[in-house]
Amino acid sequence: MSIENVVLILAVMMCLVWTYQSVVAMERNWALTDKLNSERKTLQLLEVEVELAELENEYYSSAEYQELLARRSANKQFPGEHMVYLPENSEEAKNKHKIVEDTDDTTKTEYSNFDKWIRYLFPNK
Repeated sequence: MSIENVVLILAVMMCLVWTYQSVVAMERNWALTDKLNSERKTLQLLEVEVELAELENEYYSSAEYQELLARRSANKQFPGEHMVYLPENSEEAKNKHKIVEDTDDTTKTEYSNFDKWIRYLFPNK
């Protein structure tokens, strides 16, 4: 064990410790950066929610909304307006525009593009 070997071992150990500490510091910085970005996104979301709440408060304090609310709750109307009470829709009215899905695949025939053009141009054939 000469002095040069001891100095060399100490230098290698110091390099390893320095490298380890650098990696630990980079990992900590990475985690803190992720946390900061997450907090910024949360802050932006909260700011948007606050803006939305302010807009809702403005709407609820507007004369338009208050008038609509008063008319709805007190069942009031303007002069010249008439209240119309409609009966409940019948089953026939509810199903009038109902879309019926065709589940029978045997009736569907697939035509080629040429056949489609022929059927379009000559509908009687």
